[in-house]
Amino acid sequence: MQSPLFGFAEQQTQERYALQNPQLLRVSLQGHDDVLARKGAMVAYQGLLEFDAEIQSSGQRRARAHTGEGLDLMRCHGQGTVYFANLAQYIHVVDVGHEGLTVDSSYVLALDSSLHYEVVAVDSQYGISGSGKYQIVITGTGKVALMTSGQPLMLQVTPDRYVNADADAIVAWSNGLRVQMQAQTHSSGVWRRRGSTGEGWELSFMGTGYALVQPSELLPPQGAQIGQGVRAQYGMGQQGARGQNQGNVWS
Repeated sequence: MQSPLFGFAEQQTQERYALQNPQLLRVSLQGHDDVLARKGAMVAYQGLLEFDAEIQSSGQRRARAHTGEGLDLMRCHGQGTVYFANLAQYIHVVDVGHEGLTVDSSYVLALDSSLHYEVVAVDSQYGISGSGKYQIVITGTGKVALMTSGQPLMLQVTPDRYVNADADAIVAWSNGLRVQMQAQTHSSGVWRRRGSTGEGWELSFMGTGYALVQPSELLPPQGAQIGQGVRAQYGMGQQGARGQNQGNVWS
């Protein structure tokens, strides 16, 4: 058999995490610890592998019930190689070191089982109940695979150069950054988009670190579902318009 498809053959590598192409991740479990991955993200595997639902701790279950934010993961273990993908999104491997990483759970594809994660809140500058944004903080030493809708932009934040990003376009940032949610409008208008510009909530980053932004203001489809036949026009994390009362919806 002959075909240009053979140009997409498996890329051999000794790396534990290796991109086979921009939208497909290969993870080796041969002699390595387990890997945690988004449920349903496995597209193929080789070897003797098992996939089990990852049991959440009581604290993680409470946080998920209260905030809507959390990770739906499966544990992959055994001897072999597994391939992950999700809706053909772009995949990026990040080494999480001592500084840690804050990320919207909708953009996590896989991570080392040695890493720890918990839910945190980003408060609104207006102090309005329910107007914050919930994120996942990942700490420890290991790798995490993130997803973006399109090729992202990595912005450096320094003490003399802060960065503002649309709350629906931000994917992740360094844990050491100071972050505040704000809207460039007067307080009586914080529940509507900024004037007639279509812009709304944004996150302001200060300090030293990096912020990762994607060229899209929508969550992946699996994160945009709000209810029966209803979708968020823009995301604000797992809670979407349901938790924020400020996202337009359509049915």
